[in-house]
Amino acid sequence: MKRTANAEWKGSLKEGTGHITTQSKVLNDNEYCFNSRFGEGKATNPDELLAAAHAGCFAMALSLILGKEGYTPDSLKATSAVTMDADKLELTGSHLTLKARIPNISKDKFMECANAAKENCPVSKALSFKITLDAELLS
Repeated sequence: MKRTANAEWKGSLKEGTGHITTQSKVLNDNEYCFNSRFGEGKATNPDELLAAAHAGCFAMALSLILGKEGYTPDSLKATSAVTMDADKLELTGSHLTLKARIPNISKDKFMECANAAKENCPVSKALSFKITLDAELLS
């Protein structure tokens, strides 16, 4: 299986703009720019796309792991906050936050499954920076 996306950039780093299109066309010629990455611009940027991929992958992996353990989640709300050291132009980490509703699971089993998903989702495996997790089991 292979997934693709295209990016085109025009102009200088600070004044230029780019456009991203994904294979599915969910993102179709969506703008990204310097201000959306380093300021408060209203376009997308690579860091938030990575965060979205990490949160989505983590939630899917956790659902798989829970299913193998005999649990079906009512809801898994995952967030990834990807951080960058702008001076070094280096992504430094992803912090996952999870709020989950899973019937009949113990706190220990929940944390075991959540940590396994954090370590083993395909996006986590592809990342070379630190990944942290705060997980909350809601009643």
